[in-house]
This record gives sequence, structure tokens and C-alpha cells, in this order.
Amino acid sequence: MEVRPVILQIAGYQNSGKTTVAEQIISSLTKEGLRVASFKHHGHGGKPALPEGKDSTRHLHAGSLAAAVEGDGTFAITIQDEQFQLEQWIELCHSINIDVLLIEGYKEKPYEKIVCIRSEEDRKLLRLSNVIAVVSWIPIESDFPVFSVQEKELYCTWMSGYLRRKRHV
Repeated sequence: MEVRPVILQIAGYQNSGKTTVAEQIISSLTKEGLRVASFKHHGHGGKPALPEGKDSTRHLHAGSLAAAVEGDGTFAITIQDEQFQLEQWIELCHSINIDVLLIEGYKEKPYEKIVCIRSEEDRKLLRLSNVIAVVSWIPIESDFPVFSVQEKELYCTWMSGYLRRKRHV
């Protein structure tokens, strides 16, 4: 039986700490032996920067839909397709035997998520679907577990337990 990875989102507005929280959770989970993959939504407009002059980028410029490069155990793939959706990336991740797929961004997607709150205006994010926890820069009360952005070990430990329970359900 195929075991699907647990999918977790880190959602919040720009400069709310999403990348830092994602990085800390990924580091913590991998130290525990979990296999983690991640995906970041480039929500700042425009296409993400690709390394110019490299062979794989030259392949893309020539019209290739996808280009990949492998070396010394690292495999990097670029897919240049406006039709490519997050769900296709998730399906691709199923083939690489991971335990957790962490998605940064895509706040409207229906996956369980940690919401990063930086200011009072960000509180409206608590109305997103499937919120399971909050990492906040400001004091906040919520029905969800709330961690200060300073409590890295605490939210990483909580997340580890949460994900391990999810994997065994």
C-alpha cells in the first residue's frame, strides 16, 4: 500500500516569517529522520529567476516544457508551463518517497496550514480553511495552538508530534 505524504502549508502575507518557519520545521523534521519535500509559491509577480547561460535554462529557452539537471545526488527540475498546477507537483512528489510535503504560500488551497501573523491586519488569515496552528509576532488568542515566532523549538516539537500522529492515522 502506498503511503501518501502529509501535506502542510505555511500561509501568511509577505514578510510574515513563512520562509523562516518553513526552514525551521524542515530542519527539525529532517533531523528526526523524516523525508521532507517543499514547494514555494512565488507570489511576488513575475517568473522566478533561472540561472542564465546554464544548459538546462538554455533547453527551456529553446522551448522545452521541462528541463532537469542532475549531479552528485542532486536533481533539479524546472517546469515551464502556465498550465502546471500545485496538484501536479504534489503528484510528482508522491513518486519520490517523502513523508511530508511542505507548501509555502497558496493560502487559499484546502490543505492543513500554519498561519504566520505579523500584525493586527493579518488576523483575518485565521478565517482560512484548515488552520491547525499559528506562529505570531504579536500576542494573539485563538482556538488554534498559538506560538510566538520566538518559540522555534516549541512549534517545531508540536509540529513533529502533529505530523507523526497524522502519518499513523
